[in-house]
Amino acid sequence: MARMTEEEAWALSDHFTNNDYTLGPEGSDWFSQREMRSLGFSNLTINYLVAKAAALHKSPAQIVEEMVREKLAASV
Repeated sequence: MARMTEEEAWALSDHFTNNDYTLGPEGSDWFSQREMRSLGFSNLTINYLVAKAAALHKSPAQIVEEMVREKLAASV
């Protein structure tokens, strides 16, 4: 596999820096509905995470992280 040039690396960096990746109907976020299904999440859980993420303008991954932190804090 050929190494990318410095110009290609900067272009790729700019692309990911300047574009907002949000959960869309096709699951364009890194933690997409398709990936949640592959992890075994139920439709109820996926719908909750997607709705909560949209309401709070966060990613589903951020919602899961907050829930885990709350559970850990409550158990201490």
